[in-house]
Amino acid sequence: QGQLVESGGGLVQPGGSLRLSCAASRSIFGISTMGWYRQAPGQERELVAVISRFGDTHYADSVKGRFTISRDNAKNAAYLQMTRLKPEDTAVYYCRASSLQLGALWGQGTQVTVSS
Repeated sequence: QGQLVESGGGLVQPGGSLRLSCAASRSIFGISTMGWYRQAPGQERELVAVISRFGDTHYADSVKGRFTISRDNAKNAAYLQMTRLKPEDTAVYYCRASSLQLGALWGQGTQVTVSS
């Protein structure tokens, strides 16, 4: 598919920072919400943060105050700035976009590992 392309994952020490990017194809229009989910081994996929087209945001309690979600509507892109990372943040992070004509779209996932 390649309609959502993620980047920015990697290995970081506790307390460090990473910035994840999600770029949706410019041909995808009418995206209402974009969000980031994560899934750790043996755990369910959970919502990390979501942002509407108008800038309304919602965060999981576990990341509130540490992560910031943003988007650039002109670029069809979303970002997740992660700071003060903890080992429990280790997971595969997935970008999700809700499109009027295509429904829910998912990225391929990018690995974030927080370890000393």
